[in-house]
Amino acid sequence: MNKILIFTTILFSVFQLHAQEREKQISIYDPQELFAPLQYPKGDNTTRTVLGFPTKNYWQNKVDYNIKASIDTLKKEITGVVVISYKNNSPNDLPYLWLQLDQNLFKKNSRGQSRMPATSRSRYGDANSDFEGGYVIKSVKILPTIKGGAVESADYLVDDTRMQLKLKTPLKSAGDNIVVQIEYSYAIPKYGADRFGILSSKNGNVYTIAQWYPRMCVFDDVRGWNTDPYLGASEFYLEYGDFDFSIAAPSNMIVVAGGELQNPGEVLTKDQISRLDKVATSNQVISIRTEEEVVNVKQQTTKSQQKTWHYSLKNARDVSWACSASFLWDAVKMNLPSGKKSMAMSLYPPESKGKNAWGRATEYVKGSIENYSKRWFEYPYPVAVNVASNVGGMEYPAIVFCSSQSETEGLFGVTDHEFGHTWFPMIVGSNERLYGWMDEGFNTFINSLADDDFNNGEYKNTDPSGEQVSYGVFSPYSESIFNTPDAMREENIGNSLYFKPAVALTLLRKYVLGEKRFDYAFRTYISQWAFKHPTPWDFFNTMNNASGEDLGWFWKSWFLKNYSLDQAIDSVQNITTGPLVTLINLQQMAMPVVLSYETQSGKKGTIQLPVEIWNNKKEFIVKIPVNELLRSATIDEDKILPDVDFKNNSWSTP
Repeated sequence: MNKILIFTTILFSVFQLHAQEREKQISIYDPQELFAPLQYPKGDNTTRTVLGFPTKNYWQNKVDYNIKASIDTLKKEITGVVVISYKNNSPNDLPYLWLQLDQNLFKKNSRGQSRMPATSRSRYGDANSDFEGGYVIKSVKILPTIKGGAVESADYLVDDTRMQLKLKTPLKSAGDNIVVQIEYSYAIPKYGADRFGILSSKNGNVYTIAQWYPRMCVFDDVRGWNTDPYLGASEFYLEYGDFDFSIAAPSNMIVVAGGELQNPGEVLTKDQISRLDKVATSNQVISIRTEEEVVNVKQQTTKSQQKTWHYSLKNARDVSWACSASFLWDAVKMNLPSGKKSMAMSLYPPESKGKNAWGRATEYVKGSIENYSKRWFEYPYPVAVNVASNVGGMEYPAIVFCSSQSETEGLFGVTDHEFGHTWFPMIVGSNERLYGWMDEGFNTFINSLADDDFNNGEYKNTDPSGEQVSYGVFSPYSESIFNTPDAMREENIGNSLYFKPAVALTLLRKYVLGEKRFDYAFRTYISQWAFKHPTPWDFFNTMNNASGEDLGWFWKSWFLKNYSLDQAIDSVQNITTGPLVTLINLQQMAMPVVLSYETQSGKKGTIQLPVEIWNNKKEFIVKIPVNELLRSATIDEDKILPDVDFKNNSWSTP
């Protein structure tokens, strides 16, 4: 979701709640509650260290997928066969396996559809829709892992968006393998819970396809099997592995995927192959498929008029793809820090073209990927593909779907946000189903830096004041960001998953740790957990140790609880031997204090006070280092912190 839209919506919806003047309050602050040692759960402490790092004993199961699928654009149906090779690296024998069947969200009786509001449409579904989707499972088989072995029918049970495979013989610990084959089909939703769908275009529909094959649930060292149902709001938690997949589609279509095309000579024209070859050395955007080629293509839909596109992607957690006869196709080389080759691409219908619209989309992709590769961790995939769709914005490894109607700053914002997800959660594989803030919030934070970086600040935004921010993050209707997305009110998701954690990390970087300490710790977290599964506690521990700060009070205030901030000047003893300013903390959150002052003669100064002034008291007296009377004193004069009441931050002589 576009971060500008998120903030504007939050600001408008809660502004009225804080517009009235607040009477002076009695402090509810409890120092012992905030600064009591935060106990970090260890889980399996043989796999995760107190530094927040995985140990040499850390294990993670691996799953490889071989998928052969076809799209029927008349029936709007996907038919496929997936072969899943699953390796049990855990120390546990597994008597059963669990898989995710996310398309079952679109069955009329699914848990997700059952919780849709009856009187309004949700982003994730419509209780009044007549569409009936979901997987049709044709067969489930256990394939032999040794030559000459027998194919067995699997004993399986489908429950909502999950499938359980009951094994005749447990899958042994420490490296045993199993191969499962599933034949399936499903009807493509026109609007797939804002994650994929079908966009109408005059030259042919654009199909964006995701959650298109049965996927393994994660078995980890923290919870065991992660089988939380897919309800729409909470996203995904997936194992890493290698993908080899083929898509059969009408021959007039371009099929693009998050992966490397293996058979260009079979599916592209000679001109298109020649243009792609030029992209490998070009820093200028090159048109791979022109509008003339789109207009002249013939409509072909019969099975005999199909092409099969073969792709692969290594060490990823998912794959997705898109197809259309209407695609314009642009590409450019990306320059990565190590010198590794990768391409930025955009595909969009002619209706979306234009220098203020998708004509610059590939430039945005290149800028985003190169920037994050330099700042945090190098981009790991051979391509980065942006597809115009009817989806507001959704991310998958090496491919994203963005609104076909986005333009200028809006298109840059959504492109940068969706590709920012490459780092969270595609590289750092957190559990989105439980902790949506670990991808949406972290991503929104790095997006705020990208605004300054792109094209010398072309889309640089003026940061909202602390007063504006407080209207959103501390509204009476706000919820703790530690809730799962499914457990939040839908109207709070933009605030609690995106905006508030991004605000917290920005303040931690600029106001608490400083940029150098924060950036080092944040890069350490990314590198330690690249292609692994961190928990919130791994993040907290990594940041604490790498920055050298016990930030328990910060994690408690911003992430674990739903505290708010109200620091005030309670009184001033205005004496010439050194005025005394009494500060008071009125709410349960605490932050460092910057106290500015001006004397009667016009002398100005600033005193910076650490958060520890609040660790054993509600009030703190500051002696101003002057020998004259004060004219004024102000906490946070620049209004950086999201204080809920700035009126009590200032004192001045009558």
